[in-house]
Amino acid sequence: MQHRQRGITQETAAAKANISVRSGRRIEKDPIHHPPERHWRTREDPLEAVWERELVVLLEREPSLTGLTLLEYLQEHYPEHYDQRVLRTLQRRVKQWRALSGPDKEVMFRQQAVIGQQGFSDFTHPDDAVTLAGQAFPHLLYQFRLAYSGWRSVTIVQGGESYAALACGLQRALQQAGGSPVEHRTDSLSAARNNTQNIWTDAYRDLCDHYRMQPTRNNPGQSHENGVVECANGSLKHRLSQQFKLRGSHDFECIAAYQYWIDKTVAKLNQRVRSRFADEQAALSPLPDQPSVDYQVLSVRVTRSATIEVRRVVYSVPSRLVGERLQLRLHHDKLMLYVGQTYALTLPRVYPKPGEQRARRIDYKHVIRALASKPQAFRYSSLRDDLLPNEAYRQLWRCADQHLEKREACKWMVTVLRLAFEYDCETDLGEGLLAGALLGEFPSILAMQDRFLSHQTRETETRQPVQHSLKAYDELLWTNPRNTFEAVYS
Repeated sequence: MQHRQRGITQETAAAKANISVRSGRRIEKDPIHHPPERHWRTREDPLEAVWERELVVLLEREPSLTGLTLLEYLQEHYPEHYDQRVLRTLQRRVKQWRALSGPDKEVMFRQQAVIGQQGFSDFTHPDDAVTLAGQAFPHLLYQFRLAYSGWRSVTIVQGGESYAALACGLQRALQQAGGSPVEHRTDSLSAARNNTQNIWTDAYRDLCDHYRMQPTRNNPGQSHENGVVECANGSLKHRLSQQFKLRGSHDFECIAAYQYWIDKTVAKLNQRVRSRFADEQAALSPLPDQPSVDYQVLSVRVTRSATIEVRRVVYSVPSRLVGERLQLRLHHDKLMLYVGQTYALTLPRVYPKPGEQRARRIDYKHVIRALASKPQAFRYSSLRDDLLPNEAYRQLWRCADQHLEKREACKWMVTVLRLAFEYDCETDLGEGLLAGALLGEFPSILAMQDRFLSHQTRETETRQPVQHSLKAYDELLWTNPRNTFEAVYS
């Protein structure tokens, strides 16, 4: 009978039950297997006195009340009549009332994706912590996905969900896809939409116009309307987590190595939809010849301390730029500085740590020559700790400050930084001096040059090319002039 109730034919059901077809027909016609429907109760209804009179009234006023809440209501008003045993009956009764008399529920209307019509963007936090050269690397993952094929592109972005991050990730995705869809959909990103005035930002509108895309967004708070990419975020993070376990490490040499690893992982996911993507790729609009602007333009003046301040972060710049007004192109991961229209330098962008309002990014190489002319300014400089490039140099300064006279300590430390800069030996010099400083040894400038820098001079000398004499060339040329001529001009 169980097989027959599932829709299996009588012959098959009889064979599965190991009986004859005739017996199967007899059993199926037997009235004992088709009992009449029961319309009476087998026990007294424990909620008969209060269900219609009180509980239904409460549910009609607030349909979201649960069975446990209603039980607590009954116990408060009728403490002697209702205990925990009536909870399951109450929960079933509430569930039945909602199905028969409750309010209408929201209905999801499944959408049919049109080829080349929609592309979706979203940011997500990775589940696994990643380090770069052993240092924590806070970041987000930007994901772009085509609705029809499910093809995706993932880009590492630093900082928050800024316009620069959105523009960088979107343009990279469109370049990889080889075209742009008709619509581009996001959630209520402040980088794309002014939610107070309910209008698109000028920068985002120009970006979509550049790629001939119509900007759209889902209704606020309705994340399922962006489900094409919201659902893909979960599958992406699960796949990355599995690949991390297979790799056995969460550490990468640099951002480029991390991005390359993500691209390989995403390429495996895209292999599943390669045929549909090939169809959709042919329907995408061609890309313009030049990419759009993916940065913000700011104007900053360099202070007399050779620093600039951008988004609550202080950056050092070469001292030759003091007093200049610079044009700054602010990307999500870098700052590009221009003097007028001439490129000057690029700085990596820094963000304040969680819980902090401000940050610094100071490079001693920018100001070390100026500091070397007045080394006593080092001790009480507001940037002193930031001028020391790493923990080895910070320990080195503490040791020098403890063992040397104050003026001598400043002069010695600044000299070390100058040598590290001039001879490009920051790591070797710092680690080598620290081993001796922990024992109270502080070599002079000449001793440091002889100990740590002489081997560089020797290596440079050994790499110098050997210049042959002109007589050797004459002998080579005139040994066999005919053969030499033919070898050169053949």
